[in-house]
Amino acid sequence: MIEDGDCSGERQRADPIRKGSLPRLPREHYRGRAAVLWTPTIEKRATGWLTPAFHSNWQLLLLHTCARYSLLCPAYVLMPDHTHLMWLGLTDEESDQCVAIEFLRKNLRLALRPAEWQHQPHDHVLREEERERGAFQAAAQYVFENPIRAGLVDEWRAYPYVGCCVPGYPEFEPRGQDYWERFWRCHNYLVEKRTT
Repeated sequence: MIEDGDCSGERQRADPIRKGSLPRLPREHYRGRAAVLWTPTIEKRATGWLTPAFHSNWQLLLLHTCARYSLLCPAYVLMPDHTHLMWLGLTDEESDQCVAIEFLRKNLRLALRPAEWQHQPHDHVLREEERERGAFQAAAQYVFENPIRAGLVDEWRAYPYVGCCVPGYPEFEPRGQDYWERFWRCHNYLVEKRTT
């Protein structure tokens, strides 16, 4: 069980960070309506695990994670040796991304075998100015365009392992022209619904 002060299974310590651990912000930065870009990486940058079957497992477990922890995932990409996903919390009470990322990683371990996750994912908590729509969408676009930068495709929409997860809205597709308009409308509705 993750205790207060832990994030991604790593204890936040007042003393120097142990070798190999990434520094973390205090736990409250990952709770509530936080917006975080997560990068779970495969140990030793192993490849060979990324298949259509793994992607199906990812989609199913991402849906369960988002529903369980009141999160939306407006953007994800599965690369040959790592993944990127953006999460937005919907509620102050139920959204805890540190617990959610460990739930997702734990439940994907079997599908990932024989590869393994690195012991701790990298994260970037979006600052207030990065959460403004234009900046937020630019960050999501950065996620989607990873396959272009890696030389895997010429156009990100051609890459088969990109997507989003908005529980209750299986028709959402980030390749669509009206995706962001529909996403923000749904996001606002879900936030309002949970606060009233």
